[in-house]
Amino acid sequence: MTRFQISSSCVANDRRSIQLRIRLDLRRCRVNLRRLFLCAPLLLLPACIPSLEDNPPREPELELPAAFSGGPTASSAQAESLAGKTWRDVFDDPHLQALIGMAMDRNQEMNIQLQEMIIAKNEANVRDGEVLPRVDAHVGAGLEKAGADTSQGRADEANGVPEHLPDFNFGLSASWEVDLWGKLRNAAKAARLRYLATTQGRKLMQTHIVAEIANSYYDLLALDRQLQVLKRNIALQRNALEVVRLQKEAARGTELAVQRFEAEVLKNQSRQFELEQQIVEAENRINFLVGRYPQTVARDPASFDRPLPKAIAAGLPSDLLENRPDIVEAELLLRAAKLDVSVAKARFYPSLSLDANVGYESFDPKHLLDTPASIAYGIAGGLTAPLLNRKAIKSQYSSANAMQIQAVFKYEQTVLDAFTEVTNQLAMLENLTKSYGLQSQQVERLERSIEVSKVLFQSARADYMEVLLTRRDALDAEMELIDTKKKQLHALVNIYEALGGGWR
Repeated sequence: MTRFQISSSCVANDRRSIQLRIRLDLRRCRVNLRRLFLCAPLLLLPACIPSLEDNPPREPELELPAAFSGGPTASSAQAESLAGKTWRDVFDDPHLQALIGMAMDRNQEMNIQLQEMIIAKNEANVRDGEVLPRVDAHVGAGLEKAGADTSQGRADEANGVPEHLPDFNFGLSASWEVDLWGKLRNAAKAARLRYLATTQGRKLMQTHIVAEIANSYYDLLALDRQLQVLKRNIALQRNALEVVRLQKEAARGTELAVQRFEAEVLKNQSRQFELEQQIVEAENRINFLVGRYPQTVARDPASFDRPLPKAIAAGLPSDLLENRPDIVEAELLLRAAKLDVSVAKARFYPSLSLDANVGYESFDPKHLLDTPASIAYGIAGGLTAPLLNRKAIKSQYSSANAMQIQAVFKYEQTVLDAFTEVTNQLAMLENLTKSYGLQSQQVERLERSIEVSKVLFQSARADYMEVLLTRRDALDAEMELIDTKKKQLHALVNIYEALGGGWR
């Protein structure tokens, strides 16, 4: 009987323990279900990323022609592309080389672009630092007084805690956003690509400055040559004026002829001052580019008469993708824009953050360094995801996608513009060369006609107007010939720039 009773009590106790375990398991299941229910929206958030079908992303479409056309181009097998040469090899005038070298160090635009590079590099370093945990050191002190009628105040009074409780602490604290989806890493890569784009921007600035200084230098040489021609014609016209005056005194000419020749001399003298003013402005434009105050620019007049190359080694159109800094810059910005889309997309996913701190803390400075009594530490983690502000994130995602498409169009536009520039300048150089040959013949014919008109006028077989108009036409033709030669030099410089030369 006793054994049976003991067995019955054991069975009863086992049942109670089983029921208790079942209740505890049910409670744990409820807690886990609640947690799962609370975390379910976080797990479903990635499936709610908006579609981009209304503005789908795209890749660049590049179908470059096999070769350049429309100008005197040399085959790639004949010579190295003009873009591969340094500006010292292209421009052999020592005065021009000195001006370009000075501009590389002192030009304000170049220095401004250098600061842009530094800013972009620092921004990239900031983005790189965001990937790593942040660790801070802190030292603090404070004073706390709890209200007497609060639970803390009553508890402090019962335990003999001072009414004014000081607090001294120091230690380390750390926070880290775990880059689960590559959001921070992609942002850092995008910043690094934008920094590289600024380096290409500086190269592009250098090509512009080299071309602008060279063109301004040739402008200055052309103005010098035109002024020289004009002065020579003024001297010839003065001699003709003296002849007309002598003929008038000998009753072989009229006052009208004298007045017309005097007016022509005065007109060209006035034109001389216009050219001198243009020379001053051309010199000051060069001085501004090299970063110095107005002064006389040293130059070599013989550079203006040097023959131009019969053929330009333009290379292949595909070489523009590597030689042109603006194309490389557009490509880098396009890659950065693609990463921006990934960063914007990652904002839809939950983010995991970890926080931790460790240090010493005590209300009595005497015991602040007591170990382990005064050691304080803590660690916490959190998983957060956007719920109510998803409309703003959708807008950012859509804008990033639109900027990426915009960068694609910008890249395609830059490539198209580069190819068009090269083709136009090659055609211009060829046409100007043909025009220069014909204008040279025109000048030779007019110079001969001046001698013929002079003989005919002295023998009274031609009137003064024929002499006057012949000299005027010869002067205009010679001025146009100089202007055409200047345009040829400009076309050569512009081809060098359009091919991507000048930054090496």
